[in-house]
Amino acid sequence: MKALTRYVTWELLKVFFLVLTALTLLIMLALVVQEAMRQGLGLGPIVRLAPYLLPMSLQFSVPGATLLVVSSVYGRMSVANEIVAVKSLGISPLKMVAPALWIGALLSVGCVWLNDIAVSWGRAGVRHVVVESVEEIIYRMLQTQGSYTSGAMSMNVRSVQGRSLVMPTLTVRSKGEQGTITISAARAELEADKDAGELTIRFYDSVVDAGDGRQIIWPDVYEHTVKFDDFSKRGNESLTPSNLPLEEIPADIAETQDKLVAMHEQQAAAAAERLLSGDFGPLAGDSWKSFSGAVSSQQRRLNRLRTEPHRRLANGLTCLCFALVGSTMAIRRKNGEFLTSFFYCFLPVLIVYYPLLALAVDRAKSGAFPPQAVWLGNIALVVWGVWLARRVLRY
Repeated sequence: MKALTRYVTWELLKVFFLVLTALTLLIMLALVVQEAMRQGLGLGPIVRLAPYLLPMSLQFSVPGATLLVVSSVYGRMSVANEIVAVKSLGISPLKMVAPALWIGALLSVGCVWLNDIAVSWGRAGVRHVVVESVEEIIYRMLQTQGSYTSGAMSMNVRSVQGRSLVMPTLTVRSKGEQGTITISAARAELEADKDAGELTIRFYDSVVDAGDGRQIIWPDVYEHTVKFDDFSKRGNESLTPSNLPLEEIPADIAETQDKLVAMHEQQAAAAAERLLSGDFGPLAGDSWKSFSGAVSSQQRRLNRLRTEPHRRLANGLTCLCFALVGSTMAIRRKNGEFLTSFFYCFLPVLIVYYPLLALAVDRAKSGAFPPQAVWLGNIALVVWGVWLARRVLRY
């Protein structure tokens, strides 16, 4: 019996590491190309990105490799009648499935940790590299495309000569009453201060349009300083719930709940005051709508914070679910062809698991479903796998 377990385990592991390496390299290459094209990165930043993209690549390649390996190995065993031979010896076929489940369980534990590392350390590292390279990125984009846009800021130039920007125009769009500010100059230079996290734009012979019809002519050097986050296409993503480490989420939930309670109390007091005074006008005013929007924004953040731990745990445990469904489906379908066996196993995952996961996560973040709803996809896979296991035992 131990020999059988060792045989199946070895078959699974030797294929798994080969497939995992190939998938990880492929996904990592795709992520590097995507980030390089999106941000306009040079060779230096791309090399610095590699360590941070590795956990993000493994986040996708480990579950995919698990399903691919179990479908391939057990499909081949089933075609070779190894499952039938085991049955004829009075050994349950599930004894051969057990190594896949143990490997899937261990990988699931690792994937839960990996998901946390990928979204906290990995994404934060990518953002750090991109933000630190913002000066190089802007110069490259302006040289190749003549323009650079990020959030509320955009810059256009006629040409780039070394470090000098010829005929630059910086446009800053404001959400307030100030409107759009436009700065035009004969030339300009960029200088990044990585310690302060700021980018200084020095304009020479500039004209500042304040957006309210006033123009200021600045014949000398005019310096405009912006934060890296404001002029980076990644912006400040570090505080979003999907980028927080799991250990920080409970404290963030408590803080957001306290903010919501205070805002609701303030809103109720203001409404009661207006009702008592009979002055209902402000309740339909812009300030009331703005405050209500802030309350809704905090509520959405709270929903996302509550959903995030369940989402990461559910995503991590997909390895175990894939091992259960993939092994039993491959035995049932009895197809030794690599891609065909994988397709049969991947089809229920594609049709059932991913739509359920997407629906549950979206509804949970909006507050329509409880956070536990993100487990629906995993539950569906487990039910499907158990049904297949019963069929394998019976036939």
